[in-house]
Amino acid sequence: MGMSVGSDSTHEDEGIVDINTTPLIDVMLVLLIMLIITIPLQTHSVAIDLPQGNPPPSTEQPKLVTVSIGYDNSISWNSEPVTSEAALQAHFEAAAAEGDQPEVHIHPDRLADYKTVAHVMADAQRLGVTKLGIVGLDQFMEGQ
Repeated sequence: MGMSVGSDSTHEDEGIVDINTTPLIDVMLVLLIMLIITIPLQTHSVAIDLPQGNPPPSTEQPKLVTVSIGYDNSISWNSEPVTSEAALQAHFEAAAAEGDQPEVHIHPDRLADYKTVAHVMADAQRLGVTKLGIVGLDQFMEGQ
């Protein structure tokens, strides 16, 4: 099959230049068998009982707290200036201790230092505030 006994050439050091395709065919057959086996598994459906209809919209508005960081890195809590780090931490602790936590929206100015914004976010996370987000990102878009 893949063996040459005699040759007409006078050079005995010539190598066989034919590609051995047997391993390639073996691998392709294994892949084909695996594909044939896994296709029926993908066509099975799972029956799920989903709720019908639309749920009524929530009538309660979530409490919002806005933490603003100014261009000079000044921090304000709901438009009231926060004068010290301890006061900011007390606000975050009070917000985290409430049963239904308020949503804390951080609104940094475009010129505020990244260090200040990251510090405020780290304090909020460390003190247990779970509903946290950054708002006002439209000011960072190009052309504004």
